[in-house]
Amino acid sequence: MPRKAREKSSTGVYHVILRGINRQRIFEDEQDYEKLFETLKEYKEKSGYDIYAYCFMSNHIHLLIKEREEDLGKVFQRVGATYVYWYNWKYNRRGHLFQDRYKSEAVENDGYFLTVLRYIHQNPIKAGIVNKLSEYPWSSYREYTGKPEICDIDFVLNIFSKDREKAILLFKEFNSEENKDKCLEYDQYIRLKDPEAVDFIKRISGVQSALEIQGLEKEKRNDIIRKCKENGLSIRQIERLTGVSFGVIRRI
Repeated sequence: MPRKAREKSSTGVYHVILRGINRQRIFEDEQDYEKLFETLKEYKEKSGYDIYAYCFMSNHIHLLIKEREEDLGKVFQRVGATYVYWYNWKYNRRGHLFQDRYKSEAVENDGYFLTVLRYIHQNPIKAGIVNKLSEYPWSSYREYTGKPEICDIDFVLNIFSKDREKAILLFKEFNSEENKDKCLEYDQYIRLKDPEAVDFIKRISGVQSALEIQGLEKEKRNDIIRKCKENGLSIRQIERLTGVSFGVIRRI
């Protein structure tokens, strides 16, 4: 069956999701995040696209991006090929890393543009990884409140106000608002049943029983819990299977 043609945006702006093949992780450590960031920065200059927002999660990334000189299909071929070549070399692996076809939706007006922007920035909070937007190191939120690196922040801030200080304040307030935004979603959170979740915990931690997690050194315990949350285990499920308290899990 032929693929459905992508919806073209009259503004050239799209919300894009790049996914790991079979939902696998595309980042294993900080160096991996940095490499993809630098790759996007490099091809931004070569391909001429604008980036308004991004968020790198463990097995997918979100981008709010404007197509300019080069078609996005070509852009992501370039970005993907460069990152995957490096990733495969680093981890001595072969084959694909990203899902063959990126997901995208057209962004046609300022109202929905801001909705997508907020949705992207709130991904780590809704995934239970952090409690504050400023705590997540791999989203564009910090570029708007600090030093911009690959984001074209002027267009966004000018929507809020021509006065820069006021614009940043309004930006922070808007992005922190509770909401029920519905955008192009990534279906990463397929809930594991308890036996599957226990197997996952044992596999990533090397323990014989999930209950052993509560007795591990704090940093190692927190890293395991963080990976559980990133891979769709709920706080209640982690609490039930590991014996670690709800409050502790929520803060990680």
